[in-house]
Amino acid sequence: MDSYYRVVEDHPEFLVVNKSPGIAIHADTEHDAGDSQGLLALIKSEQKLAELYPVHRLDKVTSGLLVMAKTRDANRALSMQFEQRSIEKYYLALSRRKPKKKQGKISGDMERGRRGSWKLAGSQRNPAVTQFFSTAVLGEGRLFLLKPRTGKTHQLRVALKSIGAPITGDGLYGGEVSDEPADRVYLHAYCLGFVLGGVTFRFVCPPDQGLLFQSSAFHNACDQYGQPWELLWPDLGM
Repeated sequence: MDSYYRVVEDHPEFLVVNKSPGIAIHADTEHDAGDSQGLLALIKSEQKLAELYPVHRLDKVTSGLLVMAKTRDANRALSMQFEQRSIEKYYLALSRRKPKKKQGKISGDMERGRRGSWKLAGSQRNPAVTQFFSTAVLGEGRLFLLKPRTGKTHQLRVALKSIGAPITGDGLYGGEVSDEPADRVYLHAYCLGFVLGGVTFRFVCPPDQGLLFQSSAFHNACDQYGQPWELLWPDLGM
């Protein structure tokens, strides 16, 4: 296993990896540990690939499933699905705070905040929309299963802050507690589903980095979300 990623699926047309937290997909001016060119260049080099296209992205602090296309045709097909919001995406997050509501929808326009942050406005002109379920995790706060229906920058981090439950370890959005420092930002891209060549692909990848993600309490809480596409997500009319 590489320290920055693990290959989940090596398909002739695409590659799915489990990205580690703390590494950027593209070149980072902060000089990522181990590779200043970013994860895409690192994978392309190590896997000896002639072409590799970044179909989508994850924040540097976020771990989990990332799909990259090996061919132009696959890149075009997968990119279109992301643009049309037909890709299945589900995330897991932990928060030490009690949310204003335990499940439902979070929706609002994204506005620029301070220090590179964003905030959720009450307007609905071009809203970021997130659906979620949550469950208590003994001794660790609350586990959230998140389904973003749009793809805005920092959407999930802002969404949970807006309901009073910033993600554990997320100092930018108030999720870091000074006397209980976390070893990472507890946000993980958990499940990814798409169609390519008429075939449906689904990948589920539980988090494997972070002390809180290793606890038996977390795994017990997570068991109910083993097939998130089977849950009764309400129709948003989108």
